[in-house]
Amino acid sequence: MHVNLVTVDGATLTCADVMAVARHGAQVEIAPAGRARAQASHNVALQAIGREALYGRTTGVGANGKVQVEPGAGHGLRLLRSHAGGAGAPADAAVARGTLAIRLNQLAAGGSGADPAWLEAAAAALNTGLTPQFPVLGSIGTADLTALAATALTLIGERPWHTPAGPTSRQLLPHATADADALAFLSSNAMTLAQAALAHEDLTGLLDAELHVAALSHLALRGSAQPYASPVHSARPHPGQDAAAQRLRELLGPDTDRPAARIQDPYGLRALPQVHGPAAEALAYLERVLHVELNAAAENPLADARSGQVLHNGNFHGAYLALALDGARLALCADAALSPARLAALTHPERTGLRAFLADGADGSSGIMILEYTASAALAELRGLAAPVSLGTAVLSHGAEEHAAFSPQAARAAAAMVAPLRTLLGCELVGAVRALRQRGTQPAGNPLRTVYDLCLRTLPADFEDRPLETDISAAEKIISTIAC
Repeated sequence: MHVNLVTVDGATLTCADVMAVARHGAQVEIAPAGRARAQASHNVALQAIGREALYGRTTGVGANGKVQVEPGAGHGLRLLRSHAGGAGAPADAAVARGTLAIRLNQLAAGGSGADPAWLEAAAAALNTGLTPQFPVLGSIGTADLTALAATALTLIGERPWHTPAGPTSRQLLPHATADADALAFLSSNAMTLAQAALAHEDLTGLLDAELHVAALSHLALRGSAQPYASPVHSARPHPGQDAAAQRLRELLGPDTDRPAARIQDPYGLRALPQVHGPAAEALAYLERVLHVELNAAAENPLADARSGQVLHNGNFHGAYLALALDGARLALCADAALSPARLAALTHPERTGLRAFLADGADGSSGIMILEYTASAALAELRGLAAPVSLGTAVLSHGAEEHAAFSPQAARAAAAMVAPLRTLLGCELVGAVRALRQRGTQPAGNPLRTVYDLCLRTLPADFEDRPLETDISAAEKIISTIAC
């Protein structure tokens, strides 16, 4: 069930809220406390002008930080126009909407020094179905400058909005406000956070879907339930491992009492909690990092209303997020490797007691043989996307900025994992359901029986050699349904 209204208060935005606004068109409302924090921070910034140097307001940026400028004399607009220098494909519309929602919430956290008019303008855009457009390349994890510059120019009417009816121009913010507060709006990783939050929701859903698929493979392979028994995981109490085993016990229900075909199963079944657990914990850690970032006043400089100070700092740096995303991708890839292992077992007569490759028809029929190749190709894609970005760095702007997190690249890689992971699990699901059909075995209890019944309605029951693209596509849709 989708949320229809998200309250933006600068403190409680979640990944699910971002999903609701970005993908499902939920409306936003600004909490009075968020508006008040933004106003208090704006007052601090105004009071500091003329009293001290404020980076980006009374100075240039980057290596130009030593150059004094006149506030409100066009410097901010020049900054926005010059920094709208991204490249590559346009960002997905959901990412662009998520960017606007997250920046709105961060401004409501207080600390940017920006006029509260920015909040009103961002909320108006979201609630009327307006989406900014900007290319994906330009950020390296030290604020999404190019994306936010393009967004700011859209808010003041210099760039078109994207709508379902096509491009349209609409000015929601005065030029004077943008000129005064340009850097205050730019100082954020909102685009990266939007991409990461959406990827987190997608991947978390797929991780749970994997357990449904693995449980069906367990039944098809007549696996032993001993590896999922509570005493096993109490003896090695990693939280993610224990939770995975508990979930498998719930899914299998009465089927945990079925006789097992072997004393010890292949690792794809026997070590599933131990490999799935780290992936679940990595995504849980990523969610904790995202919760902090979504609700942070990660501004440079920080206009702090409590102390009345304007503090220059490095809270724009995306190391926390990049490392959390790197860890999650690596853990997901390790876990994903068990799916083709289970699929391989499903093709083997010694494991299933059925014909090789679950074939039907004349001798030598190939059955689901090709699915192993497709699954291995999908896993290869995941391995490429799991490479850590945190090993890289950059020295920019005459050496004024000598480190970078590359968190945007990590977030895009996480998002790109969704499709091949869904395909990988879809291949296993086709094999598991075919084996169960051939054996005449059905899950004994819900919720696994509900999923299996969906598979029976959706997946073709023809076991003759034929093209399997339809089966994979149908299985991917089932996986998406389970993952929601």
